[in-house]
Amino acid sequence: MSQAFYVTTAIPYVNAAPHLGHALELVQADVLARHRRLRGQPVRFLTGTDENALKNVTAAAAAGAAVSTFVTANADRFAELADALALSFDDFIRTSSDERHAPGVEQLWRRTAARGDFYRRNYDGLYCQGCEQFLAATDLRDGTCPEHGTAPDAVTESNWFFRLSRYADEILAVLESGRVRIEPTAKRNEVLAFVRAGLTDISVSRPAVRAAGWGIPVPDDPDQVVYVWWDALANYITALGYGGAGSAYQRWWVDATERVHVIGKGIVRFHAVYWLALLLSTGQPLPSAIFVHDYLTVAGTKLAKSAGNTIDPYDLVDRYGVDALRWWLLREVARVGDTDFTEQRLLTRYHQDLANGLGNLVNRTLSLVHKYRCGTAPEPAWTASGPAGSQPAGKDPEPAWAVAAAVELTDTCGALETTVDGALAVFDFRAATDAIWTVVAAANRLVETERPWELAARERAGDDAAGARLDTVLAVLVQACRSLAHQLSPFVPDGAARLSAQLGAEPQVGSPQPAFPRLT
Repeated sequence: MSQAFYVTTAIPYVNAAPHLGHALELVQADVLARHRRLRGQPVRFLTGTDENALKNVTAAAAAGAAVSTFVTANADRFAELADALALSFDDFIRTSSDERHAPGVEQLWRRTAARGDFYRRNYDGLYCQGCEQFLAATDLRDGTCPEHGTAPDAVTESNWFFRLSRYADEILAVLESGRVRIEPTAKRNEVLAFVRAGLTDISVSRPAVRAAGWGIPVPDDPDQVVYVWWDALANYITALGYGGAGSAYQRWWVDATERVHVIGKGIVRFHAVYWLALLLSTGQPLPSAIFVHDYLTVAGTKLAKSAGNTIDPYDLVDRYGVDALRWWLLREVARVGDTDFTEQRLLTRYHQDLANGLGNLVNRTLSLVHKYRCGTAPEPAWTASGPAGSQPAGKDPEPAWAVAAAVELTDTCGALETTVDGALAVFDFRAATDAIWTVVAAANRLVETERPWELAARERAGDDAAGARLDTVLAVLVQACRSLAHQLSPFVPDGAARLSAQLGAEPQVGSPQPAFPRLT
């Protein structure tokens, strides 16, 4: 088994342009991908668009456009988020037009059929078009879908069903054992409760006439199309060439150390139950982890196209920049529970952390190095264990505790990588960014405690020990800032690159420039 890390987002419907909720998931997955690359691990990051849904057909009709034209226009807007949000995905799959997809879906269907896991029957049920899902009466809240607030349609159809109930015990075992890990724990517990309550077989096809002929035909039954969720879930492996030629499927799915899905809480059952059952039926490896985020809200209401309260991420980036938006999504959004968005909160967090916190620290550090050491970062004259190099003539060795703030900062920097690794391993972006800010706070304490300008004044007055102490303070500050820029790169890659360019890797540092200018 290789050390390969494969991370995916859910693929959104293209019945409308992307909103801020989509940006959240894309940025979270991007951080995981960039972080693993930073650690030297082979990474593949997949995203894309779910285009074979009935709601896409309905939206196209409402817009007076051909379905293919309509979905392509919106799919392009999702793909273009790569530039707007500084995303590093390696692959973007479109389920209606990508030549890899349909053959893989057909292969999955035939393998499941060969296991005897399909049967045809008539079905009366309640169908939510927003969810693209049949709902039980017990799922409804006051007769409406709890996700979309609309009454589901009463539907009578003859469909193909999948024997989900056959895999209930096996799914429960892999979830209880942690073979498939769900984070946060609260989401894992919800899935376990759902499975333990008993699983019933599910419909996995729809009449082709109902879908206006849009979708992937069921193999050997052209009057039916593959249910959109079965079709969409398959993208995680069809994008790797499953059902076709090439080695990507073997490398990134079969042999990968980790296969991670990043999804929203509204589609947990599809990924943590139905997808697992499909893979078990076809004898394939399971995902290693499913990371679940909650929702973004505005005034307490979930961001949703159907609610009419969507926020355009392109507009936010145009006005505030990608650093501000990415940082808010990673620093402010709760690991558990919904998070309310306002532009003022975005601005406050950006100014507090990036402009006034980190940006000011780096700017001040570079200014001090240029003012007192002609732009060359010195070697530390004192270390935690005592003096480094020769002592100034006639001076006693400086005790280690005399530069305690420098020692604290060095130790905090040394622990940063491990702390960030641990936080991201459990899908906790707040904890990861908190760890980074622990270093920023320690660096600012060093400046305030040691007061380099006073050390420089004493040095000019002939105090060589003060000069040696100033060397240590400046050296430790520069190293801390370089470490921060390095560890920050998965979170705000553009801003981190600007910091790294100013700080350099050689003793000579660049001129101070506002890496995170103030916004209005």
